[in-house]
Amino acid sequence: MKSGSAPPSASPRRAPRGRPRRPRRQGDAREWLGDIRFSGFAAIMLGLVVLGVLVLAPSVSTYVEQRQKIAALQESVQVTKEEVAELERERDRWNDPTYIMTQARERLYYTNPNEVSFLIVDDLEQTDVAREPEPVSAEVEEKQADWMGGMLRSLVAAGTAKSAVEVTVGIPDEPEPGETPTP
Repeated sequence: MKSGSAPPSASPRRAPRGRPRRPRRQGDAREWLGDIRFSGFAAIMLGLVVLGVLVLAPSVSTYVEQRQKIAALQESVQVTKEEVAELERERDRWNDPTYIMTQARERLYYTNPNEVSFLIVDDLEQTDVAREPEPVSAEVEEKQADWMGGMLRSLVAAGTAKSAVEVTVGIPDEPEPGETPTP
């Protein structure tokens, strides 16, 4: 290094070429636009960028639409493959004679020859059905019931009755023309 030269970091700043910069005021767009200089190269590049956007924009939108359609179709194909697999499993089940016989028994109430089929109809009211069964005890309990005595008393009472109780089934007797019916 020479003794009279200044270090490189301490070099004096160069003065800007052209007109001196004035401090900007906020919102002064004319001043900002006045500071921008366009060269021929910048104009050509800007034109090429605008032309490229105009040329590529329809292609890019078409590409995006096609990718969306492809994704939707791939999803549709996957769903269809799953449905086909389920139908093939169902077909395989129907090829099994045991499955066919089970379905005929359950759905159509078919029976084999010399079999007796019982169809149980649940005609109990919901209030009559026990909600929770009582727990079963492990011990054997003996209930004090005199069933023989109860049967003997019932036979004696039926045999010694003076008159039989008349049971009417159907419509009750119509009242006489002058009587008022009791509700």
